[in-house]
Amino acid sequence: MFDWFHWLNLAGVAVCAISGTLMAYQKRMDGFGVVVLASATAIGGGTLRDVMLDVPVFWIADTDYLYTTLIAAFVPIIWLRISPRFPFHYLLIADAFGLALFNVVGIEKALANDTGMAVAVAMGTITGVFGGLLRDVICREVPLVLNGELYAMTCIAGGIVYGIALEFDLATQWCGIAALATTVVFRLGAMRWHWQLPVFYNDHH
Repeated sequence: MFDWFHWLNLAGVAVCAISGTLMAYQKRMDGFGVVVLASATAIGGGTLRDVMLDVPVFWIADTDYLYTTLIAAFVPIIWLRISPRFPFHYLLIADAFGLALFNVVGIEKALANDTGMAVAVAMGTITGVFGGLLRDVICREVPLVLNGELYAMTCIAGGIVYGIALEFDLATQWCGIAALATTVVFRLGAMRWHWQLPVFYNDHH
């Protein structure tokens, strides 16, 4: 796989490991809890994706991802030891960027394994949301993917943009950047302005 994909995947793992570590800090977990939560957030979605695609699980095939998870988990630990007043809104921002990075990784890995675009979008969404879902379930929080604001839909939007860019024969890097930007903008916009796709309405007349 080309270097762009490898470094993108490492970046996604690092960002999501940081997100998991920050959540572990909020829940006052011990060292083992930090490792478990950081790892679940960082590699959970990619693991499910690879199992579904019937390919070698990425972190077993390349232990760089495990080392990246552990190193990234120590970054907020060191920060919080120096300054315990950590701005925790960064947790949601880190989650948004991790979501977008893993979305692109999932799309590109699916396409590299000769799936259609629809399956690639699904794999991108699974890669993006499943690690965060595991993190929130372990912490007994309502998963972000279910909380009403746009979450999984931002991955789908990014995947559609990727497919459109691909139809215009743009280079893979530009398709990825377009999908990444779309996912981040939609997720941050949903956080800021509470964008939703309501299905049921509270009409008690």
